[in-house]
Amino acid sequence: MEIGLAIISGLILLIAMTAIFLGFKKVPQGFNYTVERFGKYTRFLHAGPNFIIPFIEQVGQEMDMRERTIDIENQKVITKDNATVMVNGIIFYQVIDAAKAAYEVENYVETVKDLITTNVRGTVGSMELDELLSKREEISESILTDVGKSTTSWGIKIFRVKIKDIAPPEELAEAMNKQLTAERQKRAVLHEAEGRRQSEIMRAEGSKKAKILEAEGEKQAQILKAQAQQEAELLYSKQREESATHDALARERLAQAEAKATAMMSQALANGDVQAVNYFVAEKYIKAFGELAKAPNEKLVMLPMEATSMLGALQGIGEIGKEAFQRKNESNNT
Repeated sequence: MEIGLAIISGLILLIAMTAIFLGFKKVPQGFNYTVERFGKYTRFLHAGPNFIIPFIEQVGQEMDMRERTIDIENQKVITKDNATVMVNGIIFYQVIDAAKAAYEVENYVETVKDLITTNVRGTVGSMELDELLSKREEISESILTDVGKSTTSWGIKIFRVKIKDIAPPEELAEAMNKQLTAERQKRAVLHEAEGRRQSEIMRAEGSKKAKILEAEGEKQAQILKAQAQQEAELLYSKQREESATHDALARERLAQAEAKATAMMSQALANGDVQAVNYFVAEKYIKAFGELAKAPNEKLVMLPMEATSMLGALQGIGEIGKEAFQRKNESNNT
């Protein structure tokens, strides 16, 4: 009896250990395992130690959740202008839903690859060769947008699509090289002609500006000359006005002196002072005789017969002076 219990206990222990061994699942980092119960998906296992129910549950798909790549092999594509080119590229993708990638699509790698290949043919076929060679980034963006919409429902995300190479046939490449060489030579000739044209334009502009500056300089010189002449005329006019003013003042003072002398002479006549009258007449006579002697065309001066009268007047002037001197002395003595 005891032996039977021991055997049963051993069997139970063996079964338990076997169940634990079969139910323990270690999932590597970067992977998710799907769990199927009697063939139906129930859940998935994360990285690390996990347990399933032995004989009832089993691991269905081991899904790599890391970012991976798919190469697009060389394929012939006919462009819009009927040029045949070889196109290849690379896809960067990642499984983001293990259940969808395992059960929504059969062999998701091949499916994504076929989808990208078909999309590349459609996109490249809608473009001309020249446009195709110069717009690789736009082609990649267009393919990524179109493919991303389809792969989302499969639990797959496409991060990047890169077109690595677009190779036309050798004869077409040779023709394109010749065309490119001709275009470069044409641009070189055009650039040289444009350079000469610009040089001539700049030379003409420089000559034009030099003439304009020269004309401006002459204009400024004429303006300055006219201003200087105007200022000189104003200064001369001012000097003439001042001279005329001085002459007028001098004539006014002379007239005042004449008037004063005439008044004194009238007073002398009224007082009966003959000597003062003789002085006045003699002074006028001498002044008139001096003006006569200053005449530029006269070389010979004839004295009139009345010269004795002038001498008498001069004698009278001497008498007046002597009398005035005696009066002054008498006034000083008193």
